[in-house]
Amino acid sequence: MSENAVGVVILAAGQGSRMQSDLPKVLHRLGGVPLVGHALRAARSLEPEQIVVVTGHGTQAVTAAVARLDPDAACVLQAEQLGTGHAVRQALPALEGFEGRVIVLYGDTPFIAEETLAELAAHPADLVVLGFEAEEPGRYGRLVVTDRGLERIVEWKDADAATRDIALCNSGVMALSADLLRRLIAGLSNQNASGEYYLTDLVALARAEGRRADVVICPEAETLGINTRIELAAAEAAFQARARARLMEDGVTLTDPGSVFLALDTVIGRDAVIGPNVVFGPGVTVESGAEILPFCHLEGCHVSEGATVGPFARLRPGAELGTDVHVGNFVEIKNAVLDEGVKVGHLTYLGDAHVGEHTNIGAGTITCNYDGVSKHRTTIGARAFIGSDTMLVAPVRVGADAMTGSGSVITEDIPDGALAIGRARQATKPGLALRLMAALRLKKEAR
Repeated sequence: MSENAVGVVILAAGQGSRMQSDLPKVLHRLGGVPLVGHALRAARSLEPEQIVVVTGHGTQAVTAAVARLDPDAACVLQAEQLGTGHAVRQALPALEGFEGRVIVLYGDTPFIAEETLAELAAHPADLVVLGFEAEEPGRYGRLVVTDRGLERIVEWKDADAATRDIALCNSGVMALSADLLRRLIAGLSNQNASGEYYLTDLVALARAEGRRADVVICPEAETLGINTRIELAAAEAAFQARARARLMEDGVTLTDPGSVFLALDTVIGRDAVIGPNVVFGPGVTVESGAEILPFCHLEGCHVSEGATVGPFARLRPGAELGTDVHVGNFVEIKNAVLDEGVKVGHLTYLGDAHVGEHTNIGAGTITCNYDGVSKHRTTIGARAFIGSDTMLVAPVRVGADAMTGSGSVITEDIPDGALAIGRARQATKPGLALRLMAALRLKKEAR
């Protein structure tokens, strides 16, 4: 193990009662992913040897979310919420044998920058606390700093008037060696106003050993914690503003930035154009030069160079659009691959399908992929022409260069180059429409 190895403990046990929710606080979404996902992403920027998430309220749901977001992270349970020091103590067995630096993060604090975490990890002091200068310090814990470094952290409940006048506040984030953490945490006491074991008391214990404690200061905006729905909404606005600005700085055109909503992992290449009122769910990649027209919703999909999507289109998970594909208005694509140059102009659903290059899909086409029990796949070859209002009843294959007649219901495979027509023969009854209308008028007059 490298002497510069890093381990991360993420505290995610709180109920978040001020959220007024049955959902654990760290599972409320920001930028399309749970809050704890932001902490996990920040932790991974350090390339840590290990990540341990401390769960409590809603532990099954939180553990499941962590497993989905970061399968390599471990979860431990804090059965009773007895303070931050007690929470970190629950993580120690999962860090057995680890001898690097441990950084403690919080599952409801999503904006700490990678550069700030790197500074914490590399700081030479024995123990480092992340602090910030607060415009309104309020009930934050205060950092008491002298020329000898960080002397102590005082919780607001335990602070006198002079200490409450200090503007340098504690974010709760801390870094120290695993060996020092194990030794000091055993000495924590709950003799305080809350009857809890404060992680912040490690500073005084470290100083009592003659250890150097210090502070890394970051902008207050990085330390924003989420405790209420109002704060969650403010955090979403801040996240979106930063994400939009970052895209535009990287060469993406947002024609109406304020109406575009992005996810934490949205990736958009330079010279892509995003129209108004476009929503990106998690897992979307849009390559350079593609265009997303107004009022589209994308999630779990990939849009290749030169493709156009929308307006009013929906790309669901598993949608893969090749180069120069066109997906038009009121088209929905789900778990389907569209090869280069495919055109799907309007009013179409393609689910569980593979469409070959340069195929044209007529308006109103539907892949009937679900039989009430199982999903089935439709395969359409290259350069095929699917007539308007075609129902493709899966499983079915349409060959290369094949065609379907408009209004067809296709239930059997179509060979390469063949034309398939699957509709009832038209019957025309001369004069019947006039007789029916006359009968209806007489019936109406009789009333």
